Amino acid sequence: MKNTLVKIIATAATAAAIMAMAGCSAKSAAGKGNTASGNTIKIGMNMELSGAAAGYGNQMKQGFDLAVKQINADGGIKVGDKKMKIKTVVQDNKSTTSGSASVAAQLATKDKVTAIVGPATTNDGTAAIPNITKAAVPSVSPSATDPDYTLQKNGKVQTYVFRACFNNDLQGETAAHFANKTLKAKNVAILADNSSDYGTGLAKAFKKAYTGTIKSTQYFSEGDKDFNALITSIKNKKVDAIYAPGYYSELGLIIKQARQSGVNVPIIGSDGMADPKLAQIASNSNATNVYYTTPFSTKAGDTNAVAKQFMTDFKQEYKEDAPTFSALAYDSVLMIKQAIEDSKSTNSVKVAKALAKIKDMPAVTGKTSVDKNHDPEKPIVVEQLTNGKVTSATAVK
Repeated sequence: MKNTLVKIIATAATAAAIMAMAGCSAKSAAGKGNTASGNTIKIGMNMELSGAAAGYGNQMKQGFDLAVKQINADGGIKVGDKKMKIKTVVQDNKSTTSGSASVAAQLATKDKVTAIVGPATTNDGTAAIPNITKAAVPSVSPSATDPDYTLQKNGKVQTYVFRACFNNDLQGETAAHFANKTLKAKNVAILADNSSDYGTGLAKAFKKAYTGTIKSTQYFSEGDKDFNALITSIKNKKVDAIYAPGYYSELGLIIKQARQSGVNVPIIGSDGMADPKLAQIASNSNATNVYYTTPFSTKAGDTNAVAKQFMTDFKQEYKEDAPTFSALAYDSVLMIKQAIEDSKSTNSVKVAKALAKIKDMPAVTGKTSVDKNHDPEKPIVVEQLTNGKVTSATAVK
């Protein structure tokens, strides 16, 4: 998930922070990575717990905390012939790139963690890469979806960068196939967030895979409140569906204003809509005939045993249904645990190598393998909202 909510960053300040912390990383790691001492394994969290993306970050912390609690209750992570419990080091990057770079250096070089979960957004995750690379410490992002996030500029994979979520290309393609085959929408309008590559990238992928006619493509920006002019234009096009990739903060208003203006066609979105706040903003009655791509659904007909147990445990722990971003963070911890056990080591370099080789790992969001680009291979579904509630989930190939 690209962070469109923090779009103006002081470039000089960010660069200074990255360079300063990178210097520390180079001195401390020398490419050998970190290895746990004693009977505990340090796992860090570099997360947006305050600031513009805190809504996502705090859901992820819930999933992270639950996974760690359960693993420790079971005796810890098996490393060779012994079990070691997890010690967490959680840091708030405040939804800023400079904060993320600083937190990455702190976790990797001072706290000497074996691995990191986060950040949530592609912008913040990208800012952390120089420091985790110099320190040779892997990170698993639950939700950084930009296709290039795990890749270097030359196209080679980033050695220490992984994610538990789908990239934007797959989400956009899936939404297009859903519009083509399930909704049978012959004419579609696109209304996308152009504040970053998140919305524009999804729109591009959708256009490439959609086989019908795109009647209109329009854009909005983070913070926009009045979408009536855009909606009126779409209404006049007489489309069968709207593809609107973006975040709940703007999409909630778009849905509300569309329904109030009499536009009742299906609205399809992306994982940025997978938050209960969407229906709160739109109002439950308006959040109907709404769909979005997601790797996790409590309504999936073939929900696996890990997911079922997770949903039960999450509800018991937090007194609410598990959201997608909590599930993704939970799986991020499971990926790190799997890599430590597979490598029989707490050394961060060896753990990174094992992360790249994960195959058919049982997970909340479906049996997971890691491909050559450090992206997950697992099922994807489209959830449907009716009166603000998830009422069904459709698997899309």
